Amino acid sequence: MSLFKCILLSGLVLLIAASGTNMNAQAGGGVVPVPIAGVNIGVPPLINAGGGDGVLGSIQAFDFALLNIETAERERKAREEQIAKAQKMVDDGLVSALDLAAPVKAMLEFNKAVAALQQQHTKDAVTYLNKAIADYPKFVSAHNNLGTAYEELGDNALARSEFEAAAKLDGKFPASYLNLARLSLAEQNFADAEKDLEKVVALRPRDPEPLTVLAYVQHNTHNYHHAIQTAERVHSLDHKNFANAHYIAASAAVSLHDYTVAQREFALFVQEDPHNPLAPNAQQNLDILAKYRNGAVQTPSGGGPQQPAGGLVAGQQIETFPDSERLRSELASLGTEGDEDCRDCAVAPSGPVTAPLPESAGSPSAGKSLTIRKTVDEVALYFTATRHGDYVIDLQQGDIQLRDDGKPPANIEMFAPQAKLPMRLALVVDTSGSVEQRFAFEKKAATRFLRGMLTNPADLALVIGFSNDHTVTQEFTSNLDDLAAGIDHLANGGGTALFDAVLYACQKLSAYPDKERVARVIVVLTDGEDNSSKSSLRNVIQVANASGITLYAISTKEATGRNGDYGQPTTTADHILQALAERTGGEAMFPGQISLLGKRFDKLHDIIRNRYLIAYRPADFKPDGHYRQISLKADQNGQQLTVRARKGYYASDRGLSSMPDPK
Repeated sequence: MSLFKCILLSGLVLLIAASGTNMNAQAGGGVVPVPIAGVNIGVPPLINAGGGDGVLGSIQAFDFALLNIETAERERKAREEQIAKAQKMVDDGLVSALDLAAPVKAMLEFNKAVAALQQQHTKDAVTYLNKAIADYPKFVSAHNNLGTAYEELGDNALARSEFEAAAKLDGKFPASYLNLARLSLAEQNFADAEKDLEKVVALRPRDPEPLTVLAYVQHNTHNYHHAIQTAERVHSLDHKNFANAHYIAASAAVSLHDYTVAQREFALFVQEDPHNPLAPNAQQNLDILAKYRNGAVQTPSGGGPQQPAGGLVAGQQIETFPDSERLRSELASLGTEGDEDCRDCAVAPSGPVTAPLPESAGSPSAGKSLTIRKTVDEVALYFTATRHGDYVIDLQQGDIQLRDDGKPPANIEMFAPQAKLPMRLALVVDTSGSVEQRFAFEKKAATRFLRGMLTNPADLALVIGFSNDHTVTQEFTSNLDDLAAGIDHLANGGGTALFDAVLYACQKLSAYPDKERVARVIVVLTDGEDNSSKSSLRNVIQVANASGITLYAISTKEATGRNGDYGQPTTTADHILQALAERTGGEAMFPGQISLLGKRFDKLHDIIRNRYLIAYRPADFKPDGHYRQISLKADQNGQQLTVRARKGYYASDRGLSSMPDPK
């Protein structure tokens, strides 16, 4: 269970539901059972042997007495086990000792709130949690969950008030301080985040998660020595999935010009998490530092711990269907693009741009500032232009009219057909529910597609399979045989965490250390029925747009179209795929029949290869997190063309560090 974005009391709910016993917390945090009516522990009830005198009657009474002693003993042991479990949850920091004394009425309201949060009915959850707190004001986990709900609704002031109330009630419950730290991080208030994280670490000294986040905060407050020391503490623990601590330490070491430590930490990072989106960047820095051990290097930005985006308990699954309530809620959350207020989701308009260290002979002078990563205020917009369904392949810059936030761009940096740019393509394949025979056909079609797409020696692709989790079966490569093998290694079975997989692909593409402009594309092969993700549809679309990534989706659902040869988008899952693709400037396709899958891949090949790039600097750009709408029109020889492009982006300069992690 991740301690960020916690729904804290699912374990307690199960515990109370499994036990008919009420429990009260003593002043010291211990737990004692409330006596159950009619049972005196250790004292067997009076037994009527049912007749018979003399020796026989006595034997019968004795046997029944033993039986009841054994029953009472079992009940006593069961109560002790439940109490021990509750105490362990308190000791592990999963629940507050005060929560164990919550009355049944408050617990029932809390359970309703948990269910409402799982279904993303946040306003209903607020109502239930307020009722639970009114019935039991010391309900620490209710305060924490209420704060999380307020945060989801965009009211950070009320969220902080609830988190502070929880911390004041129980100063030994770490999750309250974690929630406060997370809120401060979202507001870029690193000083307050550091104070709260230090309290968490004092309560949970062997938990690598808060230690990793503390190292990240120490790095951002320029406390580099402490950041390295904290990362070393993480390394001394079982820190699987927290290799990011080494990237933070390496960045801090670069700032201190301690290149020996920087090399060691980058190497540990790559060794422990080779598929991390920042692994190629770390490897590039290792190569550079090996050449310039004595050079002056500026701090790399980003690469710290990422904040989970969901609100559900890790590992929890929700059953779904093509028209499930959960999928309908995801679509409804999108609203009208541009009306959303999601400053915390914003990143730079074109995503992070890698600026590699110089590779000229000799060591760079100490006076130069060499950045490992920087972000620029430049928008990379890809689009297609068609006339009566045919692609226009000779479009000129003068044929287009562009407006960003209602204004012409300050400067056009580049206009070119995509074919002139290297491509970075992520093939993301749903391996969750396919029948083996069908799945083999899907893999064959995907392999043919990749062989046709990678025509430039500088093109790179990777293969990601996903069910409940995502797995990289082939890292970035231009080797077509290796990519085919990666597709062949995909194995089907499991749930569907579509949003998490796409978000991970966005991170992989945007973090790759490119030295020039590239075209970033994700192609998803799935039915769209997400039932396991911690990320949301809205957040995935925002991150893709912020990183200059276009998504294309091919549905694997079986359906008969209007003419018997084309499946139409009819279900909520279909509209999920449409939203993912169209709101990033791409397209969703619905073959409807497995036999038509290859033709849809061929069409997708034409769409991607016939795109244009216009890179520009927007006028009056301010990194204030507000939504900037893009309007793009094209006409040629007096004829209006049909243009497909993304509609806008959120303006911020915080780069990769604002992206959430789906792990």
